[in-house]
Amino acid sequence: MQREDVKDLMWFIEVARERSFTRAAAQLGTSQSTLSHTIRQLEARLGVRLLTRTTRSVATTEAGERLLQSLAPRFEAIAADLADLVAFRDKPSGTVRLTLSDHALQGYVWPKLAAILRSYPDIKVELYSDNGMRNIVEERFDAGVRLGESVDKDMIAVRIGPDWRLRAVASPDYFARNGIPQIPQDLVGHTCINMRQVSWGGFYSWEFEKDGRELRVRVDGQLSFNTSLAQIDAAIKGYGIAYVPEDLVEEPLACGALQAVLDDWSPPFSGYHLYYPSRRQMSPALSVIVEALRHRG
Repeated sequence: MQREDVKDLMWFIEVARERSFTRAAAQLGTSQSTLSHTIRQLEARLGVRLLTRTTRSVATTEAGERLLQSLAPRFEAIAADLADLVAFRDKPSGTVRLTLSDHALQGYVWPKLAAILRSYPDIKVELYSDNGMRNIVEERFDAGVRLGESVDKDMIAVRIGPDWRLRAVASPDYFARNGIPQIPQDLVGHTCINMRQVSWGGFYSWEFEKDGRELRVRVDGQLSFNTSLAQIDAAIKGYGIAYVPEDLVEEPLACGALQAVLDDWSPPFSGYHLYYPSRRQMSPALSVIVEALRHRG
C-alpha cells in the first residue's frame, strides 16, 4: 500500500460518515474540489465505485459500505493507540508486568505498591507469582524480582529489600517425637517439607554455611509445595521441618507454634532486587514502580 492510499482511504471514511463532500472537506481542512478529485482517483485505482453522488447527498455503494465497515475500526484502533502513546509520554500510564516469588510479593512488593497505586490510577500492574527463574525478555515481562546474587550481569538491578535468611522450623511436637537435628546432615533422617523449583526441574537443595563451609542437603518428606506460606502451615501442623524465609515465621516462633533449629548454619542472602533489561528504555510507569520499591534502609 502506498502512502497516498492511506490518506485517500482516511478521506473516503470521512466523506462516507459525513455523507457530504462539503462537510467532510471542512473537517479535513481541504477544498471540496480537492477532496472530490482524490476520491475519484481512489475509485479509479481500485476499479470500483465507492460513493453514489447526487446534487443533494452522498451515499456509499455496496462496495463502499463494505470498505467503510472494514476500514473504520482499524483506523479508530490506530488513533486510540496513538492517543495512548501521547498519554504514555505525558504521564505514567500503561501496564507493568512483574514476575516474582510469593515471598517477594507478600513481603516486599505488594505492601509498597498498595501504598502508592491509588495515586496512579492509569498504571496497571500484573504480578505473576511463582518460584521459577523466568526469562523476562522472552516472556514479555517488564521486570522481575530475584535475589541479588541470581540477577544476570546484563540486567539493571535495583535493591528493594534488606538481606534475609532462611530458617529451619518445625512444631515443638514434631521435635518431641523425632529429636532435634544438630547439624545439616541430620536432616536426611528427618521428615522435611520440600520446595519444588520449577526452573531447576526438581526440589530445592537446602543451603547451609558455617565458618566458610558450605553445604547443600537434599531432604525428603511426605509434602512438597511451591509456596512458602503453605510450607509454614504444614510445619505448624506437625508434618515436618520447613526451610522458609525468616520474616514469615516471626509470629509463630514468638508464640511457640514453631521452633527453629540450625540457626548457626543459616547464611544471609543478598536481598531481593528488581531487575530489567539495560537496553530497554524505562517507561514512566515502570519508573514509578522502581522508585516505590527501592530499598532505602
